[in-house]
Order: sequence, then structure tokens, then C-alpha cells
Amino acid sequence: MDVKMDLAAGSLTALQVMQDAAVIPVIVLTDVAHAVPLARALVAGGIRMLEVTLRTPQALACIEAIARDVPEAVVGAGTARSAADVQACAMAGARFIVSPGYTHAVGGACRDAHLPLLPGVATASEIMAAQEDGFTELKFFPALQAGGLAMLKAWSGPFGDVKFCPTGGITAANAAEFLALPNVVCVGGSWLVPADALARGDWSRVTELARQASELPR
Repeated sequence: MDVKMDLAAGSLTALQVMQDAAVIPVIVLTDVAHAVPLARALVAGGIRMLEVTLRTPQALACIEAIARDVPEAVVGAGTARSAADVQACAMAGARFIVSPGYTHAVGGACRDAHLPLLPGVATASEIMAAQEDGFTELKFFPALQAGGLAMLKAWSGPFGDVKFCPTGGITAANAAEFLALPNVVCVGGSWLVPADALARGDWSRVTELARQASELPR
């Protein structure tokens, strides 16, 4: 069955979040008024897994607006660092969680909320800790600073059963190199939502960047 058909029916796993498109946009919003038109622009370009990071006071309101007004998008929350963050995101309507690192408390909160989690890892020990709690789809963060392509290639031996979403330093210029690795399902990046386009409300530019990202080979 097609992944998008599965998601439309309401089921969602971490692997489905990763498989839906080549790129998960990492979104920082400071104006709630931008949330809905931005989400619609990304969806129009073929990107519907949207990670709205908890880096601004407006983030939860933005998640709530997208969840309410853009049903064709699948809005998730990034930068979740505690069980309280997870609970607040669930209340706002987030359908998946992304964290910069991994703790047992965050993993447990996501299970309690029935939300898929992409926990961040940067070392072999962190991968093992996440695996012990049943997580095998992980965010490699910060990817470029923590070893980049070479690290992912090295991990393919001992962690052949783990799939990664590298995030941090990924751009339109290097995304294809990461996506070519067999243990990489998608990448995370902020280049789909340039700050100047956001400030000007240049939604057609966002849609074009999303279209280009959705066509990346993997």
C-alpha cells in the first residue's frame, strides 16, 4: 500500500514519517500568522511532514494552527527535550516528535501519547540507549559536526538495523550525498524555509524549494 494512503487513513510510524519525502523541513516560526500559509506552500510542493521546532514562544500555537487548518499536512514538533514538551505538543495537535537527543523520559512520554519519535543521536552509546527502548529510526544530529557521511558509513556495520535522518548542516548542495547512503531514509533541513522568504511571505518560493526537495533521488 502507498505510504501516503496509509497516512491519510490515520496510521503513523516513525518510519512512515521518514519515508514520506526525501526532506523533513526544520521550521522556526516567530509569527503565528505565517504558520498556515507556510504549511500550505510546503504541501503544494510535495512536502507534508513538517517539523515545527520548539525554539520560539509561538511554536505551540503554530503547531495548533497547522493541525487545525491544514489537514493535508502532517505537523510534528521538533526540539522536544522533556516529557512536558511531549505532552504540550500532543495537546497542540502534533502527530510526531523529534528530539535533539534521547532520554528514557522523552521516549516514554511519546509512547504514552501514542506519538512516533525520531530521537537525536550523535554517538554509538546513544544509538544503543535508544535501541534498548525500542527505537530504530533515529535522527543523526548535528550530522555534519558529528562526523557526517563518514560516521554514517561507519555505523552501517554495527548498526545495520538502524535507519537515520541526518539533520544539522544538511543543505540543498549536500543532501543527495546523504540520501545515497543505504542507512539514510531522509534528511532534515531548514533550507526549504529561508528566513527572507518567510519574512516577505514569498510562499511561491517555498513551494518551489519544496518541489525540488521532493524530487531528490533516494
